[in-house]
Amino acid sequence: MNYWLVKSEPEAYGYQDLEQEGTGRWDGVRNYAARNHLRGMKAGDYVLFYHSRTGLEVVGICKVEKEAYPDPTAEKGDWSAVDLSPFKRLKEPVSLKAIKSNPKLQDMPLARIGRLSVMPLSEAEFLEVLRMGGTEW
Repeated sequence: MNYWLVKSEPEAYGYQDLEQEGTGRWDGVRNYAARNHLRGMKAGDYVLFYHSRTGLEVVGICKVEKEAYPDPTAEKGDWSAVDLSPFKRLKEPVSLKAIKSNPKLQDMPLARIGRLSVMPLSEAEFLEVLRMGGTEW
């Protein structure tokens, strides 16, 4: 199993939207590194959901339901999408500031590569964020 983090502006598509849909398509990614990470996701992998711009915090956990397939929103190019389902809200959101100040998370891509919208996490990073959010695994 692998662990990931995806970012979205809550006004455009927040964790609450994913909860309402039940299963949502993660599409519209137009960065090659992020696209390659989408292609690395496997069904059953767990994903932290991060609210960017507004909030700047990890708010929930989702699960990969469908592995990478051609992004139907792409008018041209070789882009991919995956399907995610909500798994669990964090008991307490974990802010970017808290992540950056945690020595255990200094190498986490979110702390180092702020603009990337899809990124891999180590199991230790994933579990540390859950611990910080008071969330049982």
